Amino acid sequence: MSTVPKLLMPVVGILLFLAIWNVVAKNIDTSLGQFPGPAQVWEQTFTLIDEHSAQREKAEAFYARQEERNAARVAKDPTYEPRIRDFTGAPTFFDQIWTSLYTVMVGFLIASIVAIPAGILCGLSKSAYSALNPLIQIFKPVSPLAWLPLVTMVVSAVYVSDDPMFSKSFITSAFTVSLCCLWPTLINTAVGVSNIDSDLVNVSKVLRLKPLSHVQKIVLPASIPMIFTGLRLSLGIGWMVLIAAEMLAQNPGLGKFVWDEFQNGSSESLARIMVAVITIGLIGFLLDRLMLSVQRLVSWDKNAVLR
Repeated sequence: MSTVPKLLMPVVGILLFLAIWNVVAKNIDTSLGQFPGPAQVWEQTFTLIDEHSAQREKAEAFYARQEERNAARVAKDPTYEPRIRDFTGAPTFFDQIWTSLYTVMVGFLIASIVAIPAGILCGLSKSAYSALNPLIQIFKPVSPLAWLPLVTMVVSAVYVSDDPMFSKSFITSAFTVSLCCLWPTLINTAVGVSNIDSDLVNVSKVLRLKPLSHVQKIVLPASIPMIFTGLRLSLGIGWMVLIAAEMLAQNPGLGKFVWDEFQNGSSESLARIMVAVITIGLIGFLLDRLMLSVQRLVSWDKNAVLR
């Protein structure tokens, strides 16, 4: 297929979707008014951008006023120690995006640190796999909505500090993401390690590689494609889990933005929610493409067609 059709078909698909969306939206009336079409969503996108810019200007003016007052105080009293108070304005849509991205990446990293070594252990040892498999099968299908109350209670009981480095809401969301997204990586890593070519295993035996060297030089390179398949699945699941957790627990992030707009009930709320929905989808797509790029970078099979 030539380059032009490859680029043309996605555009055709998007335009067709927008046309159907526009027609269907005109025939749906809700308690908050007519369901928003593409034009209304586009308009609210720029409104959210303007609100973010206005909030940033307020923050800059707030800090500028503090600096002026502190400079005046220091001029009068050289022993005075200036204090800068944090801006307490409401987070904007883009602030919520950053909060969600930061949270999901921390939760994903925690899950990966646990899942990859556990998957390697299960792939190398049938005994370890037999011991862990029942736990994997029990906890793998558990919904984040079931984990969230437990994680919230544990974090509230354990994470006690007068000057915490991280907020409890952040810790709660990150660990909920970790608990729900570690399973695909663990399972795919175990499958990849257990299916290593027997010739590679024999080479390791001939060279009498120590266990750690065997893992570094044979196991990891050979199982990289399966490990990254698991990582991509885990990251996608983690992103979905995070939005649901933020909505339920009212933790800062895109999920809370969606819920707040739903509770707000203004005529623009549905369009703003649709902006958030499309943003969530686009970020999920970009995160998957990012993992795919990393996979292509580190994978030994450069000719593999990765989707």
